Amino acid sequence: MTKHYWNQNPAAPAPPTWQQTPRAVPPQLGRGGAAPSTPVQPAAGTGTQPPPAAQAARRGNRLLRHWRLLVAAMMPCLLLAGIGWWLWPQPSASGPPHIAEGTVQADLLSADSVSKLAGTAMVAGPQSNRPHAPLTVTPSECAIAAGPTTQSVYGQAWKAFLSATYQDAAGSGSYTVNQVIGVFPDSKKATAAFRTLADGLTKCPSSTLTDQAGRTSKWAYTAHPATEVAVAWTATQGDTANWACYHQARVKGASLIQTSVCQAGDGEPTVSMIADELTGKVTG
Repeated sequence: MTKHYWNQNPAAPAPPTWQQTPRAVPPQLGRGGAAPSTPVQPAAGTGTQPPPAAQAARRGNRLLRHWRLLVAAMMPCLLLAGIGWWLWPQPSASGPPHIAEGTVQADLLSADSVSKLAGTAMVAGPQSNRPHAPLTVTPSECAIAAGPTTQSVYGQAWKAFLSATYQDAAGSGSYTVNQVIGVFPDSKKATAAFRTLADGLTKCPSSTLTDQAGRTSKWAYTAHPATEVAVAWTATQGDTANWACYHQARVKGASLIQTSVCQAGDGEPTVSMIADELTGKVTG
């Protein structure tokens, strides 16, 4: 609504009262009721004075017309305001959610950050907020080596979990990066999960993995000596030339962090840089 209509005072333009209006000089009547031959003219500057009831009716009509004009002027403004409220953009449900600092979502490296470390354009892929069930593998003691990010390592004691996969922008799957953050109630439980992972890697030099479609693949595992807070290993697919997945796991406070880079070529330097960046962001 404009300022002109909003600040207008309906009582301001009221007409003068009947006491302030000059009265007309009444005509003089002749004898026998006959009018004089020459009518008496009203005084200069005066007019015929209506009765008080008529004056009040005029004032009421004027006030009513004034309010009608005011309402007519306000209606377009109210209509536009209503349309503006109706069309005002609302937050989209499909829009990006708010990422709170200190959560696993905030600690995750973005696709741009991973691309810079990997030296190739990466795009975000699937995510999971809980560990996958143990994998079907032969021999059974290789369940940890074949599925280091599954329930075989993280169990059910975690309180927050996030696994995110990025792949090459071309979508060919020739370059894949995975980040995993599992937060436990305390550092003891996180360290216990890390020890489960490190011990499981020493028990399995190779395995045959069966996926959900019933297809099998053979893998060989080479683990580096583990420290109290870190372990690195390589999983090489037997029937694929020059293809391997390079893994690192770190425990920091109450969090167990894992990164992996799968590619044709040496991915160990890249997975080390990603693990360093991710561990630095995790608050523990």
